Amino acid sequence: MNFRSAATALAATLVVGLASAQTPLPTPATPATPAPAAAAAPATVATPPAPAPSVSKAWVLMDYATGQVLAGENINEQLAPASITKVMTSYVIAAEVKNGKVRPDDQVMMSERAWREGGAGTDGSYSGFPVNQTARLEDMEKGMAIQSGNDAAIALAEHVAGSEEAFASLMNSYAAKIGMKNSHFVNAHGLTAPGHHSSAYDLALLGRAMVRDYPETYAYNKIKEFQVGTIKQPNRNLLLWRDGSVDGIKTGHTSEAGYCLMSSAQRGDQRLVAVVLGGASEKQRADDSLALLNWGFRFFETHRLYEPGKAVAEHKVWKGTTDKVQLGVAQPMLVSVPRGRYNDLKPSIDVPKTLEAPFTAGQQIGTVKVTLDGKLVAEAPLVAVAAVEQAGFFKRLWDSFWMWWESE
Repeated sequence: MNFRSAATALAATLVVGLASAQTPLPTPATPATPAPAAAAAPATVATPPAPAPSVSKAWVLMDYATGQVLAGENINEQLAPASITKVMTSYVIAAEVKNGKVRPDDQVMMSERAWREGGAGTDGSYSGFPVNQTARLEDMEKGMAIQSGNDAAIALAEHVAGSEEAFASLMNSYAAKIGMKNSHFVNAHGLTAPGHHSSAYDLALLGRAMVRDYPETYAYNKIKEFQVGTIKQPNRNLLLWRDGSVDGIKTGHTSEAGYCLMSSAQRGDQRLVAVVLGGASEKQRADDSLALLNWGFRFFETHRLYEPGKAVAEHKVWKGTTDKVQLGVAQPMLVSVPRGRYNDLKPSIDVPKTLEAPFTAGQQIGTVKVTLDGKLVAEAPLVAVAAVEQAGFFKRLWDSFWMWWESE
């Protein structure tokens, strides 16, 4: 289109008396840079390196609220998870209970297979439920979570899915939903088997999901002892006796896996999840896990940057009943940063240069990113806070002309 044609189109629009043509040309808006919420206190100390476990194959410390990895080594290496596997088993059972497939008061049979492969006659941990007798699902799950009973894990798997093999398929399906990309399960208890593996990062994701999705089932993990018949056994997580903020999660040990521990603690509003795989002893895995948790609580803090329903920025909209769309987040946006570094966060947004109505409330339009020292620490979709309806014919025609004009 040449200038003469454009002028002709503009004149035609003016003849019909378009009201919006009487207003000055709106200047295209550059989206505002979002600002984080209230500032934190200035930095007082530098963040020291994390206290790496003295003996381990892999380890990670994760912030629960954000899922950020605060520190770790070999976090994606595929390793034997030992009895930490039972957290995945607990997650599946809790999900199936929620979905109405099984009930907490179901009578679960301690089958011959479960008793032979995971009972007292084996080298592994067991719960002590009598063979060929039943117990409530909830009680047997406590025997698995607190006593780390391999027999209880097998019996529960058979009850939920018909066989342990079928249950393992459920485990892998739920693991994929959680985002566990380096995990594959072939049994419900965690004894060494070909193709049975996970990673420190995946297990931290699992621990986070367990706390978030099924807090009532998660609470079994902080019970210090459980009795089946005449057999009373303590929880193997030594941290439950050392630190009152620790409320889980699960120990594990085999000759291949070494001594493993997935732990979690909450102090105030902050929760952390630590995973140590391949430790040398029960004491060492507990010492190293507590050191990681203490380090994380001492040197990191979690902030809520933006709340849903509140505008983070606004952007020019063409062909709409309003000229701007307010942009916000659909879920609370949180970030975990070294203490005192909040003011150093650098937020930015990525939004298409040209936006054309209509937009529905909640529709994703762009992305907000937050960096610290050039490293991305948080990212979330930007959505329309409120709907922007499409304007009438003449307003759309007017905006089309000016969009063409500015593109020349």
